[in-house]
Amino acid sequence: MRCYGSDLTDAEWRVVRPLLPVPAWFQGRGGRPEGYCHRVMLDAVRYVVDNGVKWANLSADFPPCWRVRAFARRWQVTGLLAEFHDRLRDRVREEEGRAVDPTAAIVDSQSVRVAANIPRSISGWDGGKKVGGRKRHLVVDCLGLVLAVAVTAASVQDRDAAVGLLQRLRGLYFSICLVWADGGYAGSLVDWAREKLRLTLEIVRRSDDTTGFVVLPRRWVVERTLDPTSWLMRSRRLVRDVETLPAMHEAMVLWSMTMLMSGRLAGCRPGAFSRTAPRAR
Repeated sequence: MRCYGSDLTDAEWRVVRPLLPVPAWFQGRGGRPEGYCHRVMLDAVRYVVDNGVKWANLSADFPPCWRVRAFARRWQVTGLLAEFHDRLRDRVREEEGRAVDPTAAIVDSQSVRVAANIPRSISGWDGGKKVGGRKRHLVVDCLGLVLAVAVTAASVQDRDAAVGLLQRLRGLYFSICLVWADGGYAGSLVDWAREKLRLTLEIVRRSDDTTGFVVLPRRWVVERTLDPTSWLMRSRRLVRDVETLPAMHEAMVLWSMTMLMSGRLAGCRPGAFSRTAPRAR
């Protein structure tokens, strides 16, 4: 019997199972029954995300690679992955004594290198970070849990990508009224967010006389999610962008977060989260 470190434990499965989307055929609404159970397919996708292997190199212990890839793609396109991710996030927030609907968030970005299969037309050069590839833009809540994600070429400026990202955030979470950001988001974006989205974009700046690494208020939360030793970087599939479609890389971010949150809820991976995150104002 297979047993990989990325597999769902029994405790995780008890947490995850009630939160999974219910297939239409199971409710008598038509469709064909799936050939493999959800737990097997989830374990296969988690294996790819955690180990960073190609779909074609998926272990023979799992269903055929093309079936697993089609499953992951279908969940991404139909929104089932986002629904599953959001249900887990809501459960984590409840466990931490928070309201399901967040009132504050933090936005930031991270540039990552890309594999050779990524066309130059959808990648670029980040002159500030000296990284050629893509940039993932994240909005997280005060626990560091992902609220919205977008993947662009690394040459796209943070404030330009934030326009669409904040619009998506406002459409999903009307309860949010405050967003913290670094100096890269300063300027006209602050006024635009206030006038168009009714969001207060508060810039947390680094002091000019500060040298070396300094923990900045609020910003450390999103950095814990994004930095090279962060939660996301524990998934090898996210260390380098190998997804031809930016939307699929966004999906990999959500898959990685589902792994972290399921482990946190099951209490079997205590290192996945810290309970010291500050509360929103």
